Amino acid sequence: MDQFSPPAPTRFGPEIHDGGVLFRLWGPSQAKVELVIEGRGVLPMNRTEAGWHSLLVPGAGPGTRYRFRMADGLEVPDPASRYQPEDVHGPSEVVDAAAFAWSDQSWRGRPWEETVAYELHVGAFTEQGTFTAAIERLDYLAELGVTAIELMPVAEFPGARNWGYDGVLLFAPDASYGRPDDMKALVDAAHARGIMVFLDVVYNHFGPDGNYLSAYAPIFNDQHQTPWGAAVNYDAAGSKTVREFVIQNAIYWIDEFHLDGLRLDAVHAIKDDSDPHLLAEIPSRLRAGGINRPIHLMLENEENEVERLARDDDGEPLQYTAQWNDDLHHVLHTAASGERSGYYAEYAGDSEKLGRALAEGFAFQGDHMRYSDRSRGQPSRHLPPTAFVGFIQNHDQIGNRAFGERLTAFAPATAVQAAAAVYLLLPQIPMLFMGEEFASSRPFPFFCDFAGDLADAIREGRRKEFARFPEFADPQMREAIPDPGAATTFEAAKLDWNEPLGGLHAEWLALYRTLLAIRHREIAPRLKAIGGNAGRFTVLDRLAVRVEWTLADGAQLTLIANLTDQPLPGVSLPDGRRLWPTTPIETSSLGAWQVVWTISAPG
Repeated sequence: MDQFSPPAPTRFGPEIHDGGVLFRLWGPSQAKVELVIEGRGVLPMNRTEAGWHSLLVPGAGPGTRYRFRMADGLEVPDPASRYQPEDVHGPSEVVDAAAFAWSDQSWRGRPWEETVAYELHVGAFTEQGTFTAAIERLDYLAELGVTAIELMPVAEFPGARNWGYDGVLLFAPDASYGRPDDMKALVDAAHARGIMVFLDVVYNHFGPDGNYLSAYAPIFNDQHQTPWGAAVNYDAAGSKTVREFVIQNAIYWIDEFHLDGLRLDAVHAIKDDSDPHLLAEIPSRLRAGGINRPIHLMLENEENEVERLARDDDGEPLQYTAQWNDDLHHVLHTAASGERSGYYAEYAGDSEKLGRALAEGFAFQGDHMRYSDRSRGQPSRHLPPTAFVGFIQNHDQIGNRAFGERLTAFAPATAVQAAAAVYLLLPQIPMLFMGEEFASSRPFPFFCDFAGDLADAIREGRRKEFARFPEFADPQMREAIPDPGAATTFEAAKLDWNEPLGGLHAEWLALYRTLLAIRHREIAPRLKAIGGNAGRFTVLDRLAVRVEWTLADGAQLTLIANLTDQPLPGVSLPDGRRLWPTTPIETSSLGAWQVVWTISAPG
């Protein structure tokens, strides 16, 4: 197993020694901390000038449950707990990191250009909602053409259900999904099938319930504000150790769980005036660890900053491998659905932005955005297409709708199929959202499991959020929005695995399998070391474009797409071998929702 030796002041979390366990807590705000071990009583800990409290306890070992007691009597779990069997307010449990018997010793990962990602929520992916149950679907994903699963956050959250973005104990896989070794078994089984595993991690905030960090450490910085309140302290007094906590967390997932990459959530909300920025330090530390497989790092970044995606002279990422391309989603979503509300108004019917998102990555490249009344983005054409992750659905774009409807629930099937034919063969890296491939009828609404006043505030806040939309002006309509805290809201999100077995759902699945087979055969092998300035586009008509890319081997890939419900006459189809559609088409016009892909040999 690969090992990191980070240049850290100390390691977070318990450490098993011969005959005992070393417990430690960074609590500079506390003059005294006691260790409470179930069945062993209360033990005073030793404090250093740097604010570390530690104690080596003979006889403790795997399975030992413990808490830390503050001077005022408050008992808290370990912020670096590896397992929380009784949820976020309960005791932490010592876990033996070396106990799992890995079988992936020969696994060397996969190159980025081969990635077809599949975003899934562990709790809703199967009826059981566990790591172990997810293993049973890996063969299906491999047959579909998926080469990477991307797990929504699994860090311990309050209650039995959550999207994962309210995690408070970043090192502990949530107990509702299984034990840490169950997650390792999922990764091990995925690798056996040639599937990488990525994890979504959240370093821009901590959840509101079960977060005791501020009781003993300077974890927040009031000088910076985020949508969740005071920012995580990455640049004020005490920030060196806070940064180390997060960096060690990123290393932990890659090292101990053999993950192939991470996706960092909403990095525009990570506030840091330091040099180097935390976002530069994380990839530097990860890639300095001597791991003998590729580590793929992705961003969600509202600011569309190209410097985070820069390449070296050999085309390798200097920091991050790719960014989720929301702009691509928005141009394809508005074309397929016709929606124009909110920020969708910035994209709807805009042929220039459609072409730019397809050929160059970002649609907004310093343009003024009326919705937010600011300029947004930077020129991105110089980046390789593989610096962008393309999708037409994800957890946010579905779940942030009032009822969590999927695109296929309100857009014409022919329109969605056209959008799928575009993004699945695009030189950008495709990402499916679970169930998309068979047009799942199940919604994916926002859900959580808070209690008391917090649960009421979440429910009412979500309904108030939609009050500004005309269709929810009536209070009775807002009352129909699912309660995020209701168990039924979560149950409604679980995939129905009987659906892809027949009927229209099976036809959708066949379409996706065909398109992904074409991608693996014709597109992915030609993306290795593809450079920047590879794409160029021409607007043919409203939401009709011609896009051409020079691939890494010199082949010319051409897309002609008419993303409207009206035919477009007088269009010359490109020369070259046709990849899609596989059925004959007229050569003098583009039909409604017509997508044509061709490829020409180098030279």
